[in-house]
Amino acid sequence: MSPAHSTLDPKRWKALIFIALAQLMVVLDGTIVNIALPSAQADLGISDANRQWVITAYALAFGGLLLFGGRVSDMWGRRRAFVIGLIGFALASALGGAAQNEAMMFGSRALQGVFGALLAPASLSLLTVLFTEAKERAKAFGVFGAIAGAGAAVGLLLGGVLTDYMDWRWTFFVNIPFAAVAAVGAILTVNEPESARNRSRLDVPGVLLASLGLVALVYGFGRAEQESWGETFTVASFVASGVLLTLFVFVESRVRSPLLPLRVISDRNRGGAYLSLGLAIIGMFGLFLFLTYYLQIVRGYSPVRTGVAFLPMVAGMIIGSTQIGARLVMRVPPRALMVPGLLVASLGMLILTRLEPDSAYVSVVLPAEILLGLGMGTSFMPAMSLATERILPTDAGVASAMVNVSQQVGGAIGTAALNTVAASATASYAVAHRATATDPQTLEFASMVHGYTSAIWWAFGILVAAAVTAAVLINSKGHGARRAAEGDDVTEEEHAVPVLVH
Repeated sequence: MSPAHSTLDPKRWKALIFIALAQLMVVLDGTIVNIALPSAQADLGISDANRQWVITAYALAFGGLLLFGGRVSDMWGRRRAFVIGLIGFALASALGGAAQNEAMMFGSRALQGVFGALLAPASLSLLTVLFTEAKERAKAFGVFGAIAGAGAAVGLLLGGVLTDYMDWRWTFFVNIPFAAVAAVGAILTVNEPESARNRSRLDVPGVLLASLGLVALVYGFGRAEQESWGETFTVASFVASGVLLTLFVFVESRVRSPLLPLRVISDRNRGGAYLSLGLAIIGMFGLFLFLTYYLQIVRGYSPVRTGVAFLPMVAGMIIGSTQIGARLVMRVPPRALMVPGLLVASLGMLILTRLEPDSAYVSVVLPAEILLGLGMGTSFMPAMSLATERILPTDAGVASAMVNVSQQVGGAIGTAALNTVAASATASYAVAHRATATDPQTLEFASMVHGYTSAIWWAFGILVAAAVTAAVLINSKGHGARRAAEGDDVTEEEHAVPVLVH
């Protein structure tokens, strides 16, 4: 056994349990609150015009501060950032569960976003520095990829159960035990390499430009969904975002210790992984958003039954990530998993374009979910690993943050763009068929389903585009992984991440 293998942290697999638990909490929060929103709105007297801020306050803080959170974890140490993020997220969740008015609710959601922006990159970067041997890295990222993909669907189920059988406030309180267990576990099991710390001075201009630019971008997409793409503030947000992010790139190319070293994103394979992930997330919103509406509004499913209906997709993601992706990534290049995985997922999306108001779950929704789960799970695992592979240990936090940025921006684009397509198609169908309609509710449901399928066609195209992006940009051969599979050691230099020395 090589010295590298003998000095690997013996507690790393226990640490993975708590890192995965924290990641599950963050991913769950993206959908669990959506289920509880109608009940919370009624209890707190939040107006229809303001209810979007329950979602937007979190999205703006989380998306805007991700790069900052990633760099802070590089500077402070990932375990410290991880634990602080967990404690802060738990306290913010307690505030949200105890909210007595809309101001408390909006404030708690913004605080959740702040601490989530610290926690999410710290979680992924801990995997990067703890799991440096190729076979183990594949298994660890398989678990992480399964959680990242399936957590949103699990959130729908858990949100439905808590809202239906307990109270909407428990969709916030449930985070507290998650965070407490993960924080205690991290303190007891996580030991990261001291050499992985980045002690450079913080790039304050970069922080301001990146944060404001990302906030403007996320806000622009959110406003486009609520208002219109041509509305003055929407356009102004996009223009401001473009200017700020362009200045950010310019500054990063000039300063001595940049917030985001351009080498992180200029690498062909990492850049391809970020872009493919972002496109895949845009497409995935075509599933979660419209299939949830279809099952609950058109088919009359309860929130709990809707969550149960998503479980086959969750199972598919777990199998795709841990049993297909994690096993085959040792034998084939990442592109050979990502491209077929995304194409299988697009086939599942194609099946969903056949939805009708009376479509049977077993014949349409179920096979689509299985294909989407298997495809996304298989592609997410190598993409996340590739996005943080061969990175300097001092850049692990910010490289991990870029994974979350691609997902967050992808989610914002997916929600705004696909909602716009669906709303337009729904309105056009209703106008065209109003004269021949015999039943207003039948027309309403037919119009809604036509809107959903129109948006799902776009989601199908976006998933195909993600597959093409991976095929064109990603050319990593995976030599280190193949040598590890054959029994040879992978050197520290190949992964550019040091092992832990006691």
